[in-house]
Amino acid sequence: MSNTYKSAGVDKEEGYKTVDKIKSAVAETHNKNVLSGLGSFGAFYEIAGYKNPVLVSGTDGVGTKLKVALDSKKYDSIGIDCFAMCANDILCHGAKPLFFLDYLACGKLDSEIAAEIVMGMVKACKDNECALIGGETAEMPGMYQPGDYDVAGFCVGIVEKDQVITGEKIKRGDKIIALPSSGFHSNGFSLVRKIFTDFNEEFEGKPLYETLLIPTRLYFNPIHKLLEEVKIYGIAHITGGGLIENVPRIIPDNLCAKIDTSKIKIPTIMLELEKRGNIDRMEMYGTFNMGVGMVVIIDAKHSEKVMDLLEDAYEIGEIVEGSEKIKLV
Repeated sequence: MSNTYKSAGVDKEEGYKTVDKIKSAVAETHNKNVLSGLGSFGAFYEIAGYKNPVLVSGTDGVGTKLKVALDSKKYDSIGIDCFAMCANDILCHGAKPLFFLDYLACGKLDSEIAAEIVMGMVKACKDNECALIGGETAEMPGMYQPGDYDVAGFCVGIVEKDQVITGEKIKRGDKIIALPSSGFHSNGFSLVRKIFTDFNEEFEGKPLYETLLIPTRLYFNPIHKLLEEVKIYGIAHITGGGLIENVPRIIPDNLCAKIDTSKIKIPTIMLELEKRGNIDRMEMYGTFNMGVGMVVIIDAKHSEKVMDLLEDAYEIGEIVEGSEKIKLV
């Protein structure tokens, strides 16, 4: 019998099935700026209506949160996570997401699982007025075990050059505002999985995996609501490394973000992880978002207005003079 690609472990037909399952839904994310359909070698996106546009791009994955999804056979939220991790990053510079591409790799492709993951991306793109214009599905037997998947994404956004947010205008006395996270988001799951070994155990009245798989919150709508009303000096997406590593990325030299940890509203699932794992609180702050998914830095005079505009936002600190860039007290 002659060898075929299928005999080597790659089923092209399953790939075609995946495309068929997602094609119409993906097309619904397109707008007049998308000039090519799914299936071309490249995707085209026309830019219009900007005076001096700057493109802002970001790429990311969802890490070992995928393992929780695969073990729990719940795949619908992972695509949202993938989009959110990329879109929230470019949002830190004031960018509006234009288009998104995904990369899905596996050992043996199951079109149902692949389609469910991509449909999560479709939902997130729709909610954020972003076009899903392309992607790649790679079936790689020998590199991945059957049942294993990895997913990554790439997002491109746009912002007027004179509206780019960099953090350079942050000054002493500015207020630090927290926007709550929806949970662990997509970081620290190697430690989460080490401590929580049974995803089906009950936590607060439901299976633990339901809490762990709550998708990463998308911040496009609240941030752009603020941008219409308030001058934002700095935005930090609190991902891997927590507040300790991400906030300093936007703080100018000789200034310090002084954060009052007593004001931070830590989710019960993170307190449970800390307790069970006997994890030091500073280790928690350097690994997880601790309930703060995004940090916004604004002039003190706008603090109350921000709280009025966003009901769940709250103040956690201020900018002071100092060389350490961040100080948790």
